[in-house]
Amino acid sequence: MTAAAVDMPGRDRVLGVRIKPMTRRRIENFKANKRGYWSAWIFLVLFFGSLFAEVIANDRPLLIQYDGGVYFPFMRFYPETTFGGDFDAEADYTDPFIIEQVEKKGWIVWPPIPFSYDTHISDLPAPAPAPPSWRNWLGTDDNARDVVARIIYGFRISVLFGLVLTIMSSIVGVIVGAVQGYFGGLTDLLGQRAIEIWSGLPVLYMLIILASVVQPSFWWLLGLMLLFSWTALVGVVRAEFLRARNFEYVKAARALGVNNRTIMFRHLLPNAMVATLTFLPFITSGSVVTLTSLDFLGFGLPPGSPSLGELLKQGKDNLQAPWLGITAFFVIAAMLSLLVFIGEAVRDAFDPRKAQG
Repeated sequence: MTAAAVDMPGRDRVLGVRIKPMTRRRIENFKANKRGYWSAWIFLVLFFGSLFAEVIANDRPLLIQYDGGVYFPFMRFYPETTFGGDFDAEADYTDPFIIEQVEKKGWIVWPPIPFSYDTHISDLPAPAPAPPSWRNWLGTDDNARDVVARIIYGFRISVLFGLVLTIMSSIVGVIVGAVQGYFGGLTDLLGQRAIEIWSGLPVLYMLIILASVVQPSFWWLLGLMLLFSWTALVGVVRAEFLRARNFEYVKAARALGVNNRTIMFRHLLPNAMVATLTFLPFITSGSVVTLTSLDFLGFGLPPGSPSLGELLKQGKDNLQAPWLGITAFFVIAAMLSLLVFIGEAVRDAFDPRKAQG
């Protein structure tokens, strides 16, 4: 391949990958929305940092050098006998005896926040919930657990839950919308009536009823919410397929004997994805709000799980500890605001009027 073929007019390269002019204009439009652009960077930094929550906040040391050996307690199980103890159970690294034994023949490296989301702090200077201090930056909840640690873990669960639910519901919604729009007729009519009935159900009440039947878990809640969230993209995808199914290139593909699945997902789906992508950040924020609501009402994640909704509920139940409610409010408000700003920037990036500029 010659250099002229590589540097084709109207094209650009980013990290060795050739991008088309339309894609480049969309990237520039996204960057032009400064609020959304910087919100995306802030959100990515926070989310990436929360993925390493065990390194940031943990009641197990990151590294122990003891008697010539190197150990990583936050990653592996070590019995107490490894560090000069008497029992085969896992070492309690907050025990003064274990700390003394280790420091006799080595040293310990602790995380920046020496508490996990479920660590019960027994030596608080005040009854729980304890106010903020140099040791507990945002205080503790009514179970003597560090608020900062629970926010870090709760943020990770909320975002992962929202992203996984968005991806799964988008896959189902795109497939259903594509089938309805492409085939039309009776398929579209029956599908629309079924979706109208299904969408008319009181989702939150249904989730509460279903979650009260069994002990909910992360994947159980994800499955329950998937039952009701997949309808969000059906209308958008259906409209795009209804509009494009009679285009000349689609008729030509049918005349050449191309099967329906290939026409739907290779030729028509890319057109529908432009409108679909603009909805994804808003679907993610809606998923986070629903999970937070269920946790606040006590029908969400299992008790003891790091949850922003559970922290919000503690703020309501402990009005004498205003740091709990204020912290939960600002964390949830900031997370949702970032997602909404990102959604606005994505919408601008795919706006065909701006793409022509």
